[in-house]
Amino acid sequence: MIPDTFQTIAQPSEGLYKEKGSRFISFAFPVNREEDIKIILSEIRKEHFSARHCCYAWSLGLDHERYRVNDDGEPSGTAGRPIFGQIQSGKLTNLLVVVVRYFGGTLLGVSGLIQAYRQAAGDALANAEILTKTVEHLLEIAFEYQAMNTLMQLIKEDQLEIVSSRLDLQCLIRIKVRSTRLESVESRIKNIAGILDCRMVQE
Repeated sequence: MIPDTFQTIAQPSEGLYKEKGSRFISFAFPVNREEDIKIILSEIRKEHFSARHCCYAWSLGLDHERYRVNDDGEPSGTAGRPIFGQIQSGKLTNLLVVVVRYFGGTLLGVSGLIQAYRQAAGDALANAEILTKTVEHLLEIAFEYQAMNTLMQLIKEDQLEIVSSRLDLQCLIRIKVRSTRLESVESRIKNIAGILDCRMVQE
């Protein structure tokens, strides 16, 4: 069975690494969408506009289905990859790690940069609380009023979370279902008399 849980961090955290006058300030953020990542990166660049480099790596999905690394002007492979390596070694995802470098006047060389970005990223993650989350999907169900009791009983028995509801002559309800149970729950709901539609939607 494909796992439906993953590890990320509970809230943003920070770290710091210093080497030969350079300061590497690191930030880790839990994220769920690429749009969130773009906003966070923009804010960090504004806040640290005088920094020499703003390097990062991020990962989304159970098996790092989507990820990106960025060296932001550092020699290729010396910043983004070491940061991403810390995300992987921690078996984490849905995570953005940014390391801002304030140059201290002394060149560190390739191995020195790799070490610095790795250590800075690792420090931010070491300061974070690790959280296990469940992969869930949102089901939207349209149904006639007479189907309400049967549907509510199923939701209660399966301990499903109701996200929103509109109960009228024609009712609409949204519930969260973990991915490994989605097919079974969807099938049972569709077999209830009075169900008009049952489909997966985006939040």
